Amino acid sequence: MENNFDKQIKALARMLSAFFGLLLVLVGGLFYLKEHPNAFEKNSVPEPLPVALTKEDYDKVEDGIHIATGFVDDTHMQLVVQNCTSCHSAKLVTQNRMSEAGWTATIKWMQETQNLWDLGPNEEKIIAYLAKNYAPNQKGRRQNLSDIEWYELK
Repeated sequence: MENNFDKQIKALARMLSAFFGLLLVLVGGLFYLKEHPNAFEKNSVPEPLPVALTKEDYDKVEDGIHIATGFVDDTHMQLVVQNCTSCHSAKLVTQNRMSEAGWTATIKWMQETQNLWDLGPNEEKIIAYLAKNYAPNQKGRRQNLSDIEWYELK
């Protein structure tokens, strides 16, 4: 049998939970209003939804970059688009930089663990494209400092 003190503690806990729940809803509403200041106006126009790419947009290339995928426009790019972007985003490819051996090892790993199909004769073409356009950057760290007077910390 519960005593009066336990009942009061449970009631206080329920009230505090309700208070913090309401506080959370209020703060969330304020953040929403900050991002959407015209949310409650009668004549507010919602933002347009992104439009799907048309055939012309999909084939568009600007400054040597395929607009729809971000791939470098080069020989065998369409093979890479067809074989890589059916499973993952093109950004996963473009953010990586590997040598020919690195791209080969990555493709082998995907075939062994991620159910990538056998690329057949296209594999060499895909690897050549990737190794040419997404090779490791030759940029390294900054030059070492020179003509500096060093001193010992004590």
